Amino acid sequence: MQHRYMAIWFRHLVTDWLTLRQPELKDQPFVLVVPEHNRMIVRAANPEAEAQGVRTGMPAADAKAITTNLQVIDFPLGQESKLLRHLGLWCIRYTPVVAIDLPDGLTLDISGCAHLWGGEKGYLKTVVLKLRGMGYDARAAIADTVGAAWAIARYGKIRPIIESGGQAEAIAGLSPAALRLEPEILDKLYKLGFRYVKSFMTMPRTVLRRRFGEGFLLRLAQALGTTDEYLAPIIPPVPYVERLPCLEPVRTDKAIEIGIEKLLQGLCSRLQAEGKGVRKAVLKCFRIDGKMVQTGITTTRGSHSVSHLFKLFGLQISKIEPALGIELFLLEAQKVEDIDPLQEKLWMGEPGLQDTALAELLDRIAGKIGPERIMRYLPAEHYWPERSIRPALSLKDISLAGWRADKPRPIRLLSKPEAIEVMALLPDYPPKIFIYKGKRHVVDKADGPERIEREWWLDKGEHRDYYMVEDEHGGRYWLFRSGHYDGGGAQWYLHGFFA
Repeated sequence: MQHRYMAIWFRHLVTDWLTLRQPELKDQPFVLVVPEHNRMIVRAANPEAEAQGVRTGMPAADAKAITTNLQVIDFPLGQESKLLRHLGLWCIRYTPVVAIDLPDGLTLDISGCAHLWGGEKGYLKTVVLKLRGMGYDARAAIADTVGAAWAIARYGKIRPIIESGGQAEAIAGLSPAALRLEPEILDKLYKLGFRYVKSFMTMPRTVLRRRFGEGFLLRLAQALGTTDEYLAPIIPPVPYVERLPCLEPVRTDKAIEIGIEKLLQGLCSRLQAEGKGVRKAVLKCFRIDGKMVQTGITTTRGSHSVSHLFKLFGLQISKIEPALGIELFLLEAQKVEDIDPLQEKLWMGEPGLQDTALAELLDRIAGKIGPERIMRYLPAEHYWPERSIRPALSLKDISLAGWRADKPRPIRLLSKPEAIEVMALLPDYPPKIFIYKGKRHVVDKADGPERIEREWWLDKGEHRDYYMVEDEHGGRYWLFRSGHYDGGGAQWYLHGFFA
């Protein structure tokens, strides 16, 4: 597929932002200045100031001399990056690949996106008018290369959309500054009489390299498309994503359900063809007020069942606040896994963890109480109790170690043993009475001790002598004494509860 790029240029980025924050500055000439070599230099000027002859790079004193009622304001350092990131995140509703082009632009990879807005003309018009409606003076251009789009957006005067393969003709009549060259190189070009790109575009590369360096050739090649130029997206794109623009803003739960179902049909069809299933999916809803709301689901095992995933998202619809309306839905499968092809008639017939119905039940429960509250554990190859189990990554996760069956272990193991008060007849005897959280327990039955040595190659410390005890009410507990009895008060702990 032929790549197409759109470059957006914000001619008065920071001054537009300041005018939006301080409406009283509208229609008033003002400049933003920075200190440089013991004097204040104009870093940005609004259109009213530019109309009176003020230019970027001019000393603030000179600007005051040629402009009446000029307001001078300190430039907010670092604001361009913040603004461009904010505007770039907003542009993700039009393409998944948006890159920041400091100090005043954005670059969008629009390959395969423009048809959703009736073609490139409608796409460019929609984006530019939306940005201007937000208060930003924006220009944009579309071309096969980033360099050509950048050049036409800033220096083009005829048409903003360059047909595929037409970038050389489009930039030939532009100033060399349209190639994003360093000021020193531009000075050399002007001194040699190269006023237009066509003046040197066809010259031998060896001659151009000798006079202007490799960086000059790179910029020219990037604009012409003979060398690829890679973008650094604000948010790395997800491989599995579905987009659904809305002809009219969506505000009702029913309309949101219809949108989710259409997105899932497209996503699941693609995943099924590749033998994959969703483990984590995020639905992003872009509202007409410029804000984005999102919700997500997770599954216990990979699934490309539209009905199952739709039920999970159905539990989240009440969390979506459409406000004035949603204009674009974006469904991202942020985590997928390979799954075995299952016949529909077999879905309910596999026992245990292989039963798809079990996985779907766990997904629905997780949608209500949260996936972090459902855990499955596997044995680990450690004797030390805290390290003897590990959380499973999925229902397919298995462990090469087996559960220890020669000694009883509690169903519930505390993540950190809790100190208790104990009365024992002799040092190696089990406790007769212990107090846990202020409650007194009289021991009726006990078994032990079972000595568990600390894994010295991992950490240092005392061994433990464990006892399994049962109190007068039938409660069964796993207690231990830390280290040897030294004649003083030994320290005892409660570590787990038996069923």
